[in-house]
Amino acid sequence: MKKLIIFFIVCINQVVFGQGDLSVKNTYPTNYFNKPLDIPLILSGTFGELRSNHFHAGLDLKTQQREGLNVYAAAEGFVSRIKISLWGYGKAVYITHPNGYTTVYAHLKKFNKKIEDYIKKQQYKKESFEIQVFPSASEIPINKNELIAFSGATGGFVGPHLHFEIRDTKTEKPINPMFFGITVKDTKKPRINTLIGYSLSDNAHINNTNIPTTLSLRKLENGNLVTSKIQAFGKIGFGINAYDQLDGAYNKNGLYSLEMLVNGEKVHEFKATSFSFSETKYINLLIDYERFSTLNQRIQKCFIEPKNKLSLYNKAFRNGYLTIQDGFNYNVEIKAKDYKGNEQKIIIPIVGKKDSIVATQKIKETPYKINHQLFNKFTKKGITVAFPKYTFYNDFYLDFKVNDSFVKVHTPTLPLDRKYTLTFDVSNYTINEKGKLYIASINDKGKTNYEKTIKKETTFYTTTKKLGEFTLAKDTIAPKIKLHNFNNEQWLTNYNYLKVKITDNESGIATFRGEIDGEWILMEYNVKNGILSYNLNDKTFTTAKHHLKVIVTDNVGNSKTINATFFRKK
Repeated sequence: MKKLIIFFIVCINQVVFGQGDLSVKNTYPTNYFNKPLDIPLILSGTFGELRSNHFHAGLDLKTQQREGLNVYAAAEGFVSRIKISLWGYGKAVYITHPNGYTTVYAHLKKFNKKIEDYIKKQQYKKESFEIQVFPSASEIPINKNELIAFSGATGGFVGPHLHFEIRDTKTEKPINPMFFGITVKDTKKPRINTLIGYSLSDNAHINNTNIPTTLSLRKLENGNLVTSKIQAFGKIGFGINAYDQLDGAYNKNGLYSLEMLVNGEKVHEFKATSFSFSETKYINLLIDYERFSTLNQRIQKCFIEPKNKLSLYNKAFRNGYLTIQDGFNYNVEIKAKDYKGNEQKIIIPIVGKKDSIVATQKIKETPYKINHQLFNKFTKKGITVAFPKYTFYNDFYLDFKVNDSFVKVHTPTLPLDRKYTLTFDVSNYTINEKGKLYIASINDKGKTNYEKTIKKETTFYTTTKKLGEFTLAKDTIAPKIKLHNFNNEQWLTNYNYLKVKITDNESGIATFRGEIDGEWILMEYNVKNGILSYNLNDKTFTTAKHHLKVIVTDNVGNSKTINATFFRKK
């Protein structure tokens, strides 16, 4: 049987992935280290953490806030995918192993020479910095312990670290890497901060209200928590805000498991084991989405919404809903655990009491009622919203308002399952005016952000999963370009990199192109500082005088070009 193990050693100047002995059977293996770690592995992110609109698919390894640490292959295999993007995983390499697993290494600074040479050839062929390729099994073979890359901070506004994943090659489902024998020091219990009670039927209440209720917690000597006895009736549920911390790090990580028991019987269990990327959108049903959007606090529900198709739940148990009957007593326990088994528990004593509801949540009715099972389309003052079937998970009244070119499409407190279309009538604008207009969303600080705008003769539209405020914005200002680390007509013989700074404060940068002596050059864009950089060692210079040309275009087509001369010895 073919075998694979992954272990990590974090040293002063390198991150090492090595091989050992791991048998893969019907269940994921554990505890297969054949020697102790030299230095403890420190994580800044764990598998299954709750992120914005997705679950974290791997482990984030700390790299001492530095870039350029060595990254070694976990085991023998071949490079099956290379992706370079400005956002997301940044520079990432995927290695497929012969036993059915693929490892992923992301946010890299650069690759080893053979991978770097391969991908640069493809970038020059396509004339694009951003690229994705799928080499065949014979093109880039990888040995166990081979140096494959150097850690970095690519992929948007991220700090230096290494993102590491293990996926099932056939299904591409990420699997919790901790199952493969990776160990970290973790003696700390998870910490539960907030407990919310939910009334989930018309006649249900918790302490005489059917509005989501924050329940006070008292800490016991053993570290567990307990609430005062609550009175409730009908169909109810609970949710918590919690995090876990590992030894040696202050990062607030996600839970490995969340359980709820009623009178000793387990009725709900969530475990961060494995999931498919297609189901990650259901994270917005796992959490209290309205509370997250208004207070930026993630409450993880201990019950499963009917439309929630996540595979991270243990379906052998009930779905976490409690039906409280008058005159009965209940003892509820909620357990938050990390992978090491450390746990913190909440004890919730409940007495069933059918009583009048003093505080109730009012529904604001509008002329725009959404039937989530049907196609819904509304038009007002030249602005149209069109929602496909099942855009939303439930029926509700849409808050749809139009004032001049500003539109409010509800408040961003509801999760969407799919995109809808927002259309503006632009027939009253001139051709020149339309050329500079785009659809923009407006955040809670009043800042506009470009939304991909498809332009027709009389209408502009965008497809989005955002709710909130939008407008037609105008951008007549071209991007700015400035030489960064050299001056015009300067000798660059001893320079390794040529750098240019680019900015655009309106619709945003869409494309950039660099040329030297009329030939396209590979310029790498750092979105954090706006620097375009070119490795002068990529080109063989046969003459001393050279012409640089950089063209930057924004999202409405405004363009700026800079020309410069530099000198470099042969």
